[in-house]
Amino acid sequence: MSQVQLVTESEKNLSVNTDPKEKITLKKIIGKLGPLLALVILVVILTCLSDKFFTVNNLMNIASQSSINALMGLGMLLAILTAGIDLSVGAILAVSIMLMGIITVNLHMNPFIGIIVCLGAGTLLGWVNGALLTKLHLPHPFISTLGTQFIGRGIALIVTAAAPIAGFPAAIQFAGNQFVGPIPVSFLLVIGVYVLFHIFLTRSKTGRYIYAIGGNKEAARLSGINVDRVLIIVYSLSGLMAGLAGLVMVGQVNSAFPLAGLNYETNAIAAVIIGGASFFGGVGTVSGTLIGALVIAVLQNGLNLLNVSADAQLAVIGCVIIAAVYVDVLRQRKSKKN
Repeated sequence: MSQVQLVTESEKNLSVNTDPKEKITLKKIIGKLGPLLALVILVVILTCLSDKFFTVNNLMNIASQSSINALMGLGMLLAILTAGIDLSVGAILAVSIMLMGIITVNLHMNPFIGIIVCLGAGTLLGWVNGALLTKLHLPHPFISTLGTQFIGRGIALIVTAAAPIAGFPAAIQFAGNQFVGPIPVSFLLVIGVYVLFHIFLTRSKTGRYIYAIGGNKEAARLSGINVDRVLIIVYSLSGLMAGLAGLVMVGQVNSAFPLAGLNYETNAIAAVIIGGASFFGGVGTVSGTLIGALVIAVLQNGLNLLNVSADAQLAVIGCVIIAAVYVDVLRQRKSKKN
């Protein structure tokens, strides 16, 4: 296959979801709106089952609860779009907030320096993930991010001798515990970040390259895309989102602890897949990921209101994840037949 053919193939992969002339059918509309329809149906069911669900206070509580997973899911989306994954986001969150705690609480430094350290540490650890993947040529990001997951968790425990840190300044707590009217600042932050990432993925060259790499990595490389550079950007941004999620978490609980974010990567992956992204890469949207995060938050909140045990909730969410992945597999089979 010639380089010209490979470029054409890459462009075709990139334009699957963006061609305005693509014939619109009812099936395609349902396919695109599937996650949103699932969210609406879930809200209707829970409203019927509990009179406490569809209230302003509870809906704003759901918005606040979804914020951390929505931010982490956004970083995870970038990795999954490239047919990768980031298993270290929970550990990166923990390291970032522990370092911020040392700076602002233990050393009494300016809280804005602490915020910079939190976001910078997340970005740096994400960069390490990307560098390990591209420079050491590890076979899959599952390996590199699994390794950094253990390293990050160990660092979070070591730097504070496994002790929690509490009593953060008001400036650090602002993103997690303040409101604009009835709306949590954390959810407004999510909306702002999602708008920026939507523009990034749909309007920038790097965003288009991310989709192209997920569609066909080798074709993207041969068409002139610096794949290693793009992957490093992807994992750096994933780390940044984990650090930002940590900042919101600290604001909500006024505490940082080494085991923060434990298993949060599974919820982030679930949000992305429920939102319609594909593990095979090249398919997924920012809006879908936000809907996926809201589905999980609504489900957890509704099950709590119905007094369903935490153990049973895990089982339910696991079933939802399996169903979402199965839908993705069916979608891939259909696209191959076409």
